[in-house]
Amino acid sequence: MKIMLGRVYSDLGPVVGQINGEDIHANQLERRGYDWENGYGTPSDGKDTNRDGQPVRKLTKDAKSIIIFWSRSGSTKLLASKIARETGADILEITLKTLYPANYRKTLSRANRERIQDAPPELAMQLPDLSQYDTIYLGYQTWAMTLSQPMKAFLLQYGGEFSNKKIAPFLSEGGYGTGDSIELIREIIAQNGGKNNTYTSALVVDGNRVDESDAEVKRWLKNI
Repeated sequence: MKIMLGRVYSDLGPVVGQINGEDIHANQLERRGYDWENGYGTPSDGKDTNRDGQPVRKLTKDAKSIIIFWSRSGSTKLLASKIARETGADILEITLKTLYPANYRKTLSRANRERIQDAPPELAMQLPDLSQYDTIYLGYQTWAMTLSQPMKAFLLQYGGEFSNKKIAPFLSEGGYGTGDSIELIREIIAQNGGKNNTYTSALVVDGNRVDESDAEVKRWLKNI
């Protein structure tokens, strides 16, 4: 471990924040300029951000909003933490039965296979009762210009529980925008029985710039 420019660095990347009392690491934030390569090659901890802790699950009786997210290398988790800090929302981290490898190429190969074969990963989680929430913040990534497979798996299993909600998508990406992810979110939720939902504009942040997104997050939340 070493300290540079006020940040603590480890093999998981810098400690860049906390969410529900646990440290957040984000390898992508160490890559700037030409080193960024639109996120290509970014490693992870091999435990979908949870090698040193437990998946985030903060559920209270009074919150009117909840953040539901999945993160592989930490950037989306950091973005979720910024939204949680501003809103006081409950938080639920999506977890999988089989985690993605730390090696980027192996993760890419698996994700491409899941996408091409239309076989999203199996979840290892239970959804709480959503009836108390008016707003659901959905945090994910765009992979191959479409919805990342873990979020697709979540919506296929639980999208029918999303009715009469305001749905606010937020994502970290490699510089290519939302792709067809927003359309897919609407489509999957509707096909699974979710109805009477409203959708906000999406918050879109480059994965290696999430640490600089505080002002952007606040502007977005003002319109939610």
